[in-house]
Amino acid sequence: MPPLRISLVQGATRWHDPAGNRDYYAALIEPLRGRTDLVLLPETFTSGFSNEAIHQAETMDGATVAWLCAQARALDAAIVGSVQLRAGAAAEAKVYNRLLFAMPTGTIRHYDKKHLFRYAGEHERYAAGDERLIVEWRGWRICPQVCYDLRFPVWLRNRYDRAAQRFDYDLVLFVANWPAARAHAWRTLLRARAIENLSYCAGLNRVGTDGNDLYYSGDSAVLDFLGLPLIELGAQEQVVTVALDAAALAAHRQRFPAWMDADDFRLLT
Repeated sequence: MPPLRISLVQGATRWHDPAGNRDYYAALIEPLRGRTDLVLLPETFTSGFSNEAIHQAETMDGATVAWLCAQARALDAAIVGSVQLRAGAAAEAKVYNRLLFAMPTGTIRHYDKKHLFRYAGEHERYAAGDERLIVEWRGWRICPQVCYDLRFPVWLRNRYDRAAQRFDYDLVLFVANWPAARAHAWRTLLRARAIENLSYCAGLNRVGTDGNDLYYSGDSAVLDFLGLPLIELGAQEQVVTVALDAAALAAHRQRFPAWMDADDFRLLT
């Protein structure tokens, strides 16, 4: 695999302002054109993390999906973030916290957040997904997740397929609105997920104070397979790019084959 350039766009999302947020994040990512392979935006980057934003939910034919596809083409890179999206037949439509993985070709994959944040009542307003997504992008296998999913290691377990002779993924990533009050858990769990899954791990969080008066300290990071940081961000608006080394990952998996002793299990959803 070639190196993968991954960009963290740690911004201060505007509250309930989809058009304003699209303009805001477009300005932040424009300098990345031709300089990256994968761009991460925060969870619910058009509204902030709000149960009331359900009333602004778009569809897959809406402005934000079109915007993401246009940005991916302009950057010649994949771009990832989550938004509130309504899906299904009119009478049975549900709103999901949906992660979108847009590619320059116009292809867009999605993952619906599996673990809804009960502490904030997310499970009372939004529908949960039940399928994990693996995206193949520029030679890498990527598992994109959303915020609270970080706390559930069984869902995230990186298994080795002996028939295909490959791991589920090489990079697990999380887009988040993770408040500063729980920043220690955020930093700790990102490291744990990298170490236990013999994988690179990226976590992209927002900064600033939202409409619920919750403060976010950023702490976005890219970690290697040992849980060591390749880059760590502070509490300010910041855009950084780091390259992931595929040869180093392969060498570690061969040198430290913990995957060969992993427990077999079947996940029931």
